[in-house]
Amino acid sequence: MVGAAATYSRPHDLVGALTSPEIQYAIKLSLVTCTVSALVSLIVAVPVGYLMSRGRFPGKNVMDTLLDVPIVLPPMVVGLCLLILFQTPAGRAVDKVVPFTYTVYGVVLAQFIMGAAWAVRAMRSTFDYLPSRPEDVAMTLGCSRGQAVWHVTLPAAKRGMFTAASIAWARSLGEFGPILVFAGATRMKTEVLPTTVWLELSVGNLEAAIAVSLVMIALAVAVLLAIRAAGERP
Repeated sequence: MVGAAATYSRPHDLVGALTSPEIQYAIKLSLVTCTVSALVSLIVAVPVGYLMSRGRFPGKNVMDTLLDVPIVLPPMVVGLCLLILFQTPAGRAVDKVVPFTYTVYGVVLAQFIMGAAWAVRAMRSTFDYLPSRPEDVAMTLGCSRGQAVWHVTLPAAKRGMFTAASIAWARSLGEFGPILVFAGATRMKTEVLPTTVWLELSVGNLEAAIAVSLVMIALAVAVLLAIRAAGERP
């Protein structure tokens, strides 16, 4: 499939598409928003993943189920739910302070909602894999729970953190439905790579759509190689 896409268009057509201001803007915006959403996802995923792995509290199964909702819901439904949420009085109040609907902030929020769910899964698996004994020993030596986690558990979980951030970044890169519904696909404003493919196909510009698709494929492969390399490091 990738080979068919790569050989469909002539090289100068692909270069011409990639040098257009609209597509260059979409590439830059995608890189920025995916990085921001991945970092925010990691900041949320580390404590939540730790809580779900090591914590014991009432309603844990319910919370675990709710964390998986963005994964199982159709992406368009996630975008629609966000749009409805920001039509409530509380949502409108937030939107007046930080405008999310049909803005770049909305792009980041939509990417975060989808990416954070996967990052939490990755961090929970990481903490499940790590033994709790070193943390317990640190606490018996006088460390508080927070100090033990900071100095013992988190350094041991750095590979998992890198993997979680990479997965969130790659997931954010491919998001289309929530962004289209919640943030829109306005040229030179909220246009990211997936919406660029849709916009170019809608006007029959197949060469540009293929060029953007190849960029997304290259970025996805790079992320997968980085995750694999991190996993093989001693």
